[in-house]
Amino acid sequence: MKKHRKLIVIVSILVLLVALFLPLPFFIESPGSAQPTADSITVNQHHDQRAGKFLFTTVELSSATPLSLIWAACTPFHDIEPRQEVMAGDNTKEYLQMQNYFMENASNSAIEAAFKKAHRSYTKEYLGIYVMSFLKNSHFKGHLQVGDTVSEIDGHRFSSSQAFIKYVKAQKVNQLVTVKYQRHGKTHQTKQKLMAMTHPRRPGLGISLVDHVRIRTTPKVAINAGDIGGPSAGLMFSLQIYSQLTKQNLTRGRKIAGTGTINSQGKVGPIGGIDKKVYAANREHAQIFFAPNDRVTKKILKVDPHYENNYTIAKKAAARLNTKMKIVPVKSLDDAYNYLKTHQ
Repeated sequence: MKKHRKLIVIVSILVLLVALFLPLPFFIESPGSAQPTADSITVNQHHDQRAGKFLFTTVELSSATPLSLIWAACTPFHDIEPRQEVMAGDNTKEYLQMQNYFMENASNSAIEAAFKKAHRSYTKEYLGIYVMSFLKNSHFKGHLQVGDTVSEIDGHRFSSSQAFIKYVKAQKVNQLVTVKYQRHGKTHQTKQKLMAMTHPRRPGLGISLVDHVRIRTTPKVAINAGDIGGPSAGLMFSLQIYSQLTKQNLTRGRKIAGTGTINSQGKVGPIGGIDKKVYAANREHAQIFFAPNDRVTKKILKVDPHYENNYTIAKKAAARLNTKMKIVPVKSLDDAYNYLKTHQ
């Protein structure tokens, strides 16, 4: 009898351990945080100390276990997503590198948009080519990594990715080229063959790339979001920078949350998980939430007849929460600014 009880205890412990720790090929998306942008941004080496806050919102992404999967399936504002769909074929390290790049790019665009709106000058320093991904047959795969910055090829430096591509196109397939690149602040180089690209057929490194730039401003703007990645804080960062740059008190003591990508022209773009971001903002007692209001075209509806834009989803989330927080649709930095100036 004692042996039987002991066996039951052992089996129960094993089942519990499996339920708690067995990794499954899924991620759970849940409400993250609503953090003050002033904690992450300095203008002229100063954090904004004024009353009121701009809040940038996040989605938490966690690996699923059997127990957490059951919990997520039964909990509002929690979604279960296949790991492969979220990672898009990248490994964890590459995925995190990509998210870091998106945050860096969002920060640059936020600075540009704010300075343009304030009619203040800035300069862009071209650092090189940022490696985003590799084609399967690229000879540079295994030598370069996602997140590396390519600064030279065959001793030539370029001022844009277009100039870089133009040089490579003028070479020959299987030609050896020497690439100099930066990784974690250190300079390396590798010599590999160019591959035959298709559509159109031409020589290439077999990598997808974007310009890697640094924005230089006076006064100096610094953004440090810690471990948070992705592009969706752009709008809220830009509002914070503009508010400090022009010394305008846009918050008026309020908690103003929101989300949305931003480009250098101040255009706001859609993001993922906005319902969870509304939840996070409401939890922090925000009074206003800016939601991207991207246009729903016939072309989009043809691909996805059930498509809803960020603003629509955010409104529904607010209704589910029965919150008094105002959901405000925006398509640009100007939209957000004008709302704050006319609703004080």
